[in-house]
Amino acid sequence: MSVAEPRRIVLFRHAKADWPPVSDHERPLAERGRLDAAAAGRKLADSGVAFDLALCSTAVRTRETWKLAVHEFPKRPKTVYEERIYEASPGELIALLNETPDDAQNVLLIGHNPGVQGLADILGGASEGDARERMTRRGFPAAAFAVLTFTGPWKSLEPGTATLADYWAPTE
Repeated sequence: MSVAEPRRIVLFRHAKADWPPVSDHERPLAERGRLDAAAAGRKLADSGVAFDLALCSTAVRTRETWKLAVHEFPKRPKTVYEERIYEASPGELIALLNETPDDAQNVLLIGHNPGVQGLADILGGASEGDARERMTRRGFPAAAFAVLTFTGPWKSLEPGTATLADYWAPTE
């Protein structure tokens, strides 16, 4: 793969979590979250994109979201459970993505708000179609994802260097 070929980043917010009496990191998905995670997985699988790498927060709700979503994929990408995604700022998420090996073309990041939405906002210097308008109108509800593209090595990813190519939320 050449670094001149467009890369794809999917920023995927965990699905709807329940509120049992456990720490925030240990919160599981609610029933609606389980349904929405699978729906998001089907939508991503239907895109036909073969993902090379998934970076997933270690929080219970993100791991459960990923497990249900990836079950819909024809091929499971390599998955790395990364503690740094939990409560990460957009800048911290960019630093993490900058570490991605250049042989990975298509990457999923399964994380949390406000970091995921903030990252989608600041990476996307341009937008295709009505993706930005839909994301601005809807915000970034549970199980939503944004698809961004950019060209170059992962270490060159910085604010404004990507294009917001698509946006999806469970009620879209």
